[in-house]
Amino acid sequence: GKLPQDSWFALGRLLTDPGEDPVLLSWSGSMFEYLMPQLVMPLYENTLLAKTSRATVRRQIAYATEKGTPWGISESAYNLQDANLNYQYRAFGVPGLGLTRGLEENLVIAPYATMLALMVMPESAVSNLQLLSAKGMEAEYGFYEALDFTASRLPRGKTSIAIESYMIHHQGMGLLSLAYVLLNKPLQQRFLSELRFQATLLLLQERIPRATLFYAHTADQIESHAEASGTQVRIINTPNTRTPAIQLLSNGRYQIMISNSGAGYSRWKQLAVTRWREDPTRDDRGIFCYLKDVGSGNFWSNTFEPTLRPAKSYETIFSPGSVEFRRHDQGIDTHTEIVISPEDDMEMRRVRITNTSLFTRVIDITSYAEVVIATQASDESHPAFSNLFVETEILPEYKAIICTRRPRSDEEMPPWMFHLMNVHGVPIENLSYETARLPFIGRGRNLSHPRAMDSESLSGSQGAVLDPIVAIRGRISLKPRQTATIDLIYGMSETREGGESLMNKYRDEHLKSRAFELSWTHNQVLLRQINATEADARLYDQLSASIVYPDPTFRGETAVIESNHRGQSGLWSHSVSGDLPIVLLHMSDQENLGLALQVIQAHAYWRLKGLSVDLVIWNEDHGSYRQVLQDQILGMVNTDAGGQTYQKPGGIFVRSADQISPEDRILFESVARVIFYDHKGSLAEQVNRIHIEKNAFPFLPTSLRRGEDNSDNLGLPDNLLFNNGTGGFTPDGKEYTILTDRKRTTPAPWVNVIANAEVGTVVSESGSAYTWAVN
Repeated sequence: GKLPQDSWFALGRLLTDPGEDPVLLSWSGSMFEYLMPQLVMPLYENTLLAKTSRATVRRQIAYATEKGTPWGISESAYNLQDANLNYQYRAFGVPGLGLTRGLEENLVIAPYATMLALMVMPESAVSNLQLLSAKGMEAEYGFYEALDFTASRLPRGKTSIAIESYMIHHQGMGLLSLAYVLLNKPLQQRFLSELRFQATLLLLQERIPRATLFYAHTADQIESHAEASGTQVRIINTPNTRTPAIQLLSNGRYQIMISNSGAGYSRWKQLAVTRWREDPTRDDRGIFCYLKDVGSGNFWSNTFEPTLRPAKSYETIFSPGSVEFRRHDQGIDTHTEIVISPEDDMEMRRVRITNTSLFTRVIDITSYAEVVIATQASDESHPAFSNLFVETEILPEYKAIICTRRPRSDEEMPPWMFHLMNVHGVPIENLSYETARLPFIGRGRNLSHPRAMDSESLSGSQGAVLDPIVAIRGRISLKPRQTATIDLIYGMSETREGGESLMNKYRDEHLKSRAFELSWTHNQVLLRQINATEADARLYDQLSASIVYPDPTFRGETAVIESNHRGQSGLWSHSVSGDLPIVLLHMSDQENLGLALQVIQAHAYWRLKGLSVDLVIWNEDHGSYRQVLQDQILGMVNTDAGGQTYQKPGGIFVRSADQISPEDRILFESVARVIFYDHKGSLAEQVNRIHIEKNAFPFLPTSLRRGEDNSDNLGLPDNLLFNNGTGGFTPDGKEYTILTDRKRTTPAPWVNVIANAEVGTVVSESGSAYTWAVN
């Protein structure tokens, strides 16, 4: 009673024309705004509210038909999650019905919106609910919350994604709509029985305005002409790039780096899981998979490494949260997808093999990885000693191998590594295992053609082997056009029981698929955490290759490097250890602080991806505003992105250039793997600039020459003592003569040591050697 009824009809209500009679304009054009009141209040025919309700549903149907999707747009959860993996929530609507701009940028279909429409157009609503059910939107507790069709929030290759949650108020609205249709409007009758409402029912009976009524101006429906950005991917069609291109994947505890050749590392909590060396010329360490056509004897790998066999077609795809390899060899298509589970410390390499030939093919699949379970530094300093502590065990019941290190003390609790192979789509036969590197590769061979590729099965050795690996082989048979899926799973656990639990868990097909689905979502959450876009992440991944593998493009000038005469200890006075790669940023102008902000964001991205980098920022402003620039840079650092690691290993170090000696400047510029200057453009411009070598010489043309094979003319002398067919002593006992060829070598390395007190060298029977001085 505080407001006269006359005032209601004096209110100005904005009207719009969605293609027929005028209807009321809402804020966001959502189904909820138009139809929610009807859940409890009566609706009268030939009134403005009734006309608006029908026009709204028809406009929603027409809009969804244009987009080729089911209809029903309202406020709902959508495919964006916070750090706790909670779905975000907002209002969505139809352009032309809402005042809000940008409604065309999102397309989220909520089943409860269709259920609201049961009260207006029940037959159309039932048909739409049946369509949503056919798309998998119906589950144990009713319809899922929503179906998101917005391209910028979808993983690559998907047209929509279900928001698999339930909101009780939306479920309640759906039940009230069903009661309206099936139980003769019980809530509306209860509404009418209330005397206070009866006194104001005229407000619900406003007639449709005349056509001459003034229409308030509203923004025309805006159709987005810009293409949806979609998922940012990098596609590389060759493994033979000038420097390796890489992608970083991580769940915060487990990290992997993959190059476009298929090599890379796996690490867990500062421990190297598998063996890797920083060598851009070879790039031949990592986790690999061999494929062998049993009928012809030909073999290749699912990536370029380690067999180095060129494929008919080859493609590497770096996308958010995953890495893919596609290749075609001798009538076999191979598609490999690599992800890390956001929930567990494991990586999955899913290899899909399709027989595109016209006859049945029998294929052997063999996995291979060298086991470390130690820090990268200790493995590099003494790999042979480190190997001695690793023990392996074959678990046939899991189709798996499990490894750990023998503890060096009673207090040490070494972690456990596991590797298992799952196959679905076809049966797998002839499973065999190997945990020793020597019998797998063989004497005088390498991973491009290991001895295991010439044998029917793996030897099955296990225990305290000298050089531990994990390798599993299985055989499948593929009919023409048939596809098999092989899941190679590697993981780490604090205990053996935890490892066995994970192996049990990931025998479930649904849980394995969940890991692939969540990997993209986890990557989106990570980017949201540092306020970065997918385009930013692509740029930072592109730059990370020059941090992992030394690249002269981003390093200091040759003359500067040659003039350096200081060692790693020269960095220590600046709190920089020199154990980690260094990125150096020269800042001299406040106008270019955007570059500093982006480099700091890149550092945060690398840290979240498990790549430890020391970021050194030099304040080179020599004017009166030097301290202002220093404070502004520190303000950027002391945010959530970088403040936690300021002045710590793997963190950010801000220094005034006038406090750095000329010798230290040369040292930093000599050891930094990447150097940026704020006067050379944006980060993207500096990363993508065309680098021209100043003194580049043309490549030397080469031609293949086949020398004469004189091996048949060589033979062991007849007078050798203890001649075993490969070698023997000369009669005076002072020399040992060995004969080797392409097919025959000694069963174990035979070396000769030549040394004095200061310098020495080792030469083996195959010609390999290394030389040392002092220590």
